[in-house]
Amino acid sequence: MKFIKRLFIFALICIILGVGTIFGFYLYVKPELPDVATLRDVKLQTPMQVFSQDGKLISQFGEKRRIPVKYDEIPQHLIDALIATEDSRFYDHPGIDPIGITRAAVVVAMSGSAKQGASTITQQLARNFFLSNEKKIMRKIKEIFIAIHIEQLLSKQEIMELYVNKIFLGHRSYGFGAAARVYFGKDLKDLSLSEIATLAGMPKAPSTMNPIYSLKRATHRRNVVLQRMLDEKYITQAEYEQAKSETILSKYHSADIELSAPYVAELARAWMVERYGEEAYTSGMNIYTTVNAKLQKAANDAAINNLLAYDERHGYRGAEKVLWQADATPFSTEDIKKALRQYPTYGELIPAVVTAIDGKTATIYAKSSGQQQLDWNGMKWARKFRTDERQGAAPKKASDIIAVGELVWVREVESQQEEGDIVYDWHLSQVPNANTAFVAMNPENGAVLSMVGGFNFIHNKFNRATQSVRQVGSGIKPFVYSAAIDKGMTLASLINDAPINQWDQSQGTAWRPKNSPPTYVGPTRLRVGLAQSKNVMAVRVLREVGLDETREYLTRFGFAIDDVPRSETIALGAGSLTPMKMAQGYSVFANGGYYVEPYYIEKVVGPFGDLEYQAAPKAICKQNCPTTPTAPAANDNEFNEQDVALTDSTEPQYAPQVISEQTAFLVREMLYSNVWGGGSWRDGTGWNGTGWRAQKLERRDIGGKTGTTNDSKDAWYNGYGPGVVAVAWVGFDDHSRKLGRTSYNNNLGKKQTTGAEAGAKTAQPAWVDFMRTAVSLHAEEPKVIPPGIVRIRIDRDSGLLTTKSDGTTMFEYFRAGHQPKEYVSAETTDTIYTTDEEEELF
Repeated sequence: MKFIKRLFIFALICIILGVGTIFGFYLYVKPELPDVATLRDVKLQTPMQVFSQDGKLISQFGEKRRIPVKYDEIPQHLIDALIATEDSRFYDHPGIDPIGITRAAVVVAMSGSAKQGASTITQQLARNFFLSNEKKIMRKIKEIFIAIHIEQLLSKQEIMELYVNKIFLGHRSYGFGAAARVYFGKDLKDLSLSEIATLAGMPKAPSTMNPIYSLKRATHRRNVVLQRMLDEKYITQAEYEQAKSETILSKYHSADIELSAPYVAELARAWMVERYGEEAYTSGMNIYTTVNAKLQKAANDAAINNLLAYDERHGYRGAEKVLWQADATPFSTEDIKKALRQYPTYGELIPAVVTAIDGKTATIYAKSSGQQQLDWNGMKWARKFRTDERQGAAPKKASDIIAVGELVWVREVESQQEEGDIVYDWHLSQVPNANTAFVAMNPENGAVLSMVGGFNFIHNKFNRATQSVRQVGSGIKPFVYSAAIDKGMTLASLINDAPINQWDQSQGTAWRPKNSPPTYVGPTRLRVGLAQSKNVMAVRVLREVGLDETREYLTRFGFAIDDVPRSETIALGAGSLTPMKMAQGYSVFANGGYYVEPYYIEKVVGPFGDLEYQAAPKAICKQNCPTTPTAPAANDNEFNEQDVALTDSTEPQYAPQVISEQTAFLVREMLYSNVWGGGSWRDGTGWNGTGWRAQKLERRDIGGKTGTTNDSKDAWYNGYGPGVVAVAWVGFDDHSRKLGRTSYNNNLGKKQTTGAEAGAKTAQPAWVDFMRTAVSLHAEEPKVIPPGIVRIRIDRDSGLLTTKSDGTTMFEYFRAGHQPKEYVSAETTDTIYTTDEEEELF
């Protein structure tokens, strides 16, 4: 009995000392223990993602890949696998496992170092949130106390949810949701038992036990997990055998970018950082832009293919690099692969090495595609580039163009369709020297539907759609003509299409604006003058309105007055604007006279679906409007995002009407004629506008205006269709460089572009290709004539009323009260032309 009594006292002393030691340790480390209550409001670092309006992923920002999942979204097999492998007594212990601690303590006592852990899932959670991974006794003590606090604060389900979303699993993936996408390209709920077991085995050593690093080690670890699940009776023998027999099929899956819109993504990124700070990168917010996936893809294809076509017709500038000379030892396949890895892929353009030439064909080794054949049809375009104005002779064989050992750029081009299959051929290409921009927006609310800021975002991140301020050329004329319509002129008003010769005393020279081409036909109706882009007529129209009045009028469309020089040259496009500003201006004509501000962020959604932000574009109100908004003050801001309070019910804000519905209609009529012309070809009165190439769209609800600056340094096409306004621009980033001209290439067919570059040749093809997709999304809209517009038959030459109904007459639209009052007569016809500058028509 004495021995038992002493043993009891000794045990009691040990317990007191143990408890005292633990309590002492607790007091010692307490000041360093974190507040675990923060776990209730923890915000996991989740990448920020950018989507199109229809849910296509455009981009992802953030160093960590994480896809948060709720507890009820976690597959039961995953919960079972983690408990079986990491913490079999998870539901029974208070945060620490005494049996596991005892086992680890024995190992420490025998080895003298902490070689084996005893961490529960709760302890791993504590370590992941608050501590490091170093194997030290003091870190383990802190881990224990934090785990106990966590168990007191959170339920087992909350602990499991945090663990599943927090744990690092290699390749920048944090949490099992992200790991499922990284290793298998699937959502977590779609994984098989074998795949779940593979992921569940990785927390022990995620960098070396993942199937990308070592398939053998990952397979062995998976089998261990499956065995533990079987032992714990979470799966049947049949399930075990089936999962164990499966081969692990894994590769690295990057974020599934579904839509290429990098310039839009960059705008969204900058907007988010400005609004939410650097935390936006790890906020897990989803930004939904206004971009339409179909229209963005159409803009990408149209703008880039058009730019490459421009660049290639001006000639081939040679190889990117010569890897080996003809008399040198050729590179091995491995050497070629190594060389190609140093060059990025620019969208469609892929680096390749010429390995053999045979007559009119060549063999190339393309990055990521291996050995391919380059046929004559893919390189016969490649005359030697001499200057922007001159090209060399048409080549006759492949060796006239390329040589073995050269590193060149190639792309795959759709060549034909056979039995419904699309066939692609390899095509020699080059990184273009010129650049492009394209933007499309909804004229009813300002939503940006597509944007291309340049040839390639990787090549150059400068966004020419919103940042490049370029001379607009004749694209400004519709705004000048709109001012004339508002002042009382009509589509039938006659303007003298005759040379101007004005002495400029300050310069000591004469100003002689010229038409392009320099042909003149005398008095011409306003509709024809704009549609055919008559320069001298635009100057005379400006003079009729007044220079200062015109400049002030242009601010109605959102143009800053400082961007409109105080010179008559603004009638010819001397002002400089961005493509986005031009689209904004043309939207006023398309929507009936209302100023809408472009915006590109539709909404922002939090990681768990909470609406964080909703755009509130100003609505267009045409009937029974509560207030009459005033015209906007012109400013230089490209975008003016408008928030809507998510908890307040506010009255809608209305877009200001800056020109009348009647004026907008009459300007649209002139823009329509830019495409479709007028007159009757059968009667000999037919004529085309400068935008006639868009007739191939076979749509009567479109219109636009070409724009070409002096010396063809900038080429534009601005136009509208149902539900869309689109602007295309092509030019060099070097403002002094001309777009040049091209001569006929004997190797190509009759359908090739030659002569001086201009808006219709250089920019409009991109607009036409884009609009082919845009108009296909809408049924053809009938012409809607607004109230206050009358349609009257007039004489084609004089613009006066007529009693005839033959080919010399036509119907024209007028604002009620502004239609002509006089009838044409023989005397009028005979005396209408004048060469007297003092008595000229405007």
